[in-house]
Amino acid sequence: MPSTKFALFLIAFCLSGAQVQAQGVRPETVAAGLQNPWGLAFLPGGRFLVTERPGKLRVIAADGKLAAPVAGVPEVAAGGQGGLLDVITDSDFARNRTVYFCFSEPAATGGGNSTALARATLSADETRLENLKIIFSQKPKVASTAHFGCRIVESRAAGNNGASDGKLFLTLGERFSRREDAQKLDNHHGKIVRINKDGSVPQDNPFAGKAGALPEIWSYGHRNAQGATLAPDGTFWMHEHGPQGGDEINLPKAGANYGWPVITYGENYGGGKIGEGLTEKAGMQQPLHYWVPSIAPSGMAFLTSDRYGKAWQGNLFVGSLKFGYLDRIELSAPFAGKVVRESKLLGDVGERIRDVRQGPDGLLYVLTDNSNGKLIRLLPGS
Repeated sequence: MPSTKFALFLIAFCLSGAQVQAQGVRPETVAAGLQNPWGLAFLPGGRFLVTERPGKLRVIAADGKLAAPVAGVPEVAAGGQGGLLDVITDSDFARNRTVYFCFSEPAATGGGNSTALARATLSADETRLENLKIIFSQKPKVASTAHFGCRIVESRAAGNNGASDGKLFLTLGERFSRREDAQKLDNHHGKIVRINKDGSVPQDNPFAGKAGALPEIWSYGHRNAQGATLAPDGTFWMHEHGPQGGDEINLPKAGANYGWPVITYGENYGGGKIGEGLTEKAGMQQPLHYWVPSIAPSGMAFLTSDRYGKAWQGNLFVGSLKFGYLDRIELSAPFAGKVVRESKLLGDVGERIRDVRQGPDGLLYVLTDNSNGKLIRLLPGS
């Protein structure tokens, strides 16, 4: 009888091990030789569109070959955290070939820079941008090389897998030296903005038509958001860098104040409280989740496919720049609820994770941030 129990134990152990194996990931380098890649989008035929922070836009073939830089990218203020940053393709790209990208835009005169959002058409041969138009420019411009934010999300009508509603969210940093601006509505520092695809302001924006407030603002009191995505039901999710500690996940609501720099779970670099050292205050939103110590998050994606098993479906994925891993975040419900567990993936790759996206094939892809950056595909299995 004991031997039967032992045999059953071995069978259960092996099955458990097989499940863990199936839920692992195996990194496969698709392309290397990218200079500080920042944003990733997907093109038809298994090709990729990638930004390099110094100012180049690249098409990567399905076999990983890098094409010459796409022509027509505007001048960027490359330096520090600035440069050519996020990129997305329009949901109707197959018909209109429209791409959106954001970058640190130098002032025409007088110095300074700010985050700008551009719209353009990718030529049929994928060698140049056409019909370029700057549809949003953060105000005011300041002399800074930090905290540009710059993640773009195309929003959708409410409801599961709703169609595009013709609007864009853009995350904007508070430029580091102007953190108090995040609490003021007469500027775009430390804000999420929402605009129509032509750059006009949606009439239902929370501050449209209100004196003393810029109409593009959706939410405020943010620090430096470098990750954003939509849940299948259309809910907008984002994360933002804290100072020393206090990175946050938030679900920005129209007109809501997320507290920076009045409330934070972080502290000044080198120690010491920020402001009054508050973590909560009436009228200011609490984060869904926060990290202490900071992981320096960048990139954000939900997994909607079952390519890695059902247990991963509905999980959230966030890159860590500071510790060089991909954070698998399990929620109390698929695509919703509280954070209940985190797991570190790709730690053995040993590189800063800048972006993470789910591809059309249902697999996860990441960009690593260094002078010889990589595009990596995550295959199921350890």
